[in-house]
Amino acid sequence: MINALITNQRQLGQSNILLIPYGQYQSIMSHAHVRSLAIMAAIITVSSTRTPENDTSGTAIKGILAENNMPVTYYTIVPDRIDTIRDAWHVAMKTANCIIINGGTGLTFDDCTIEAITPLLEKRIDGFGEFFRMKSIGQIGMNAMLSRAVAGITDGKAIFCIPGSTPAVTLATTELIVPVVAHILSHANR
Repeated sequence: MINALITNQRQLGQSNILLIPYGQYQSIMSHAHVRSLAIMAAIITVSSTRTPENDTSGTAIKGILAENNMPVTYYTIVPDRIDTIRDAWHVAMKTANCIIINGGTGLTFDDCTIEAITPLLEKRIDGFGEFFRMKSIGQIGMNAMLSRAVAGITDGKAIFCIPGSTPAVTLATTELIVPVVAHILSHANR
């Protein structure tokens, strides 16, 4: 698979296009921007029905993070309530600098992860949700527009709110979170 990056420079009215093999796009970023730091992760699953035994999404995130040497310092499952989501977020903020909240990002009456977390973000990373929806089209078609995935930073820590399905968490963690979290944290802690 090939990704294209369109530069902001214009030559003769045409965009310069740099083709980069997928997975190697970080090589174009200045390594001076990325600091060497330990990434400690927290996983919060938002669900009124899941348990540690059947939380396949939380298990998938743990596995992907382990493969990338990102230890999980906190894991919990909380019901779809703003107060319980925020309580878990506060605990996660004490032990992790990469917090992944999965579930509760949809449009049903009880989906409230976005309402719980976005007021706590100091800065939003709008491109995260945009890229997640763009990449999701390949899996679920135009239903990707129903996702309210969002990311941001608070106190120099990266927070990601993603849908709770196992394919969605696998996509988000593998293709969006793991490749850029060190860069996000480097900028967030300048």
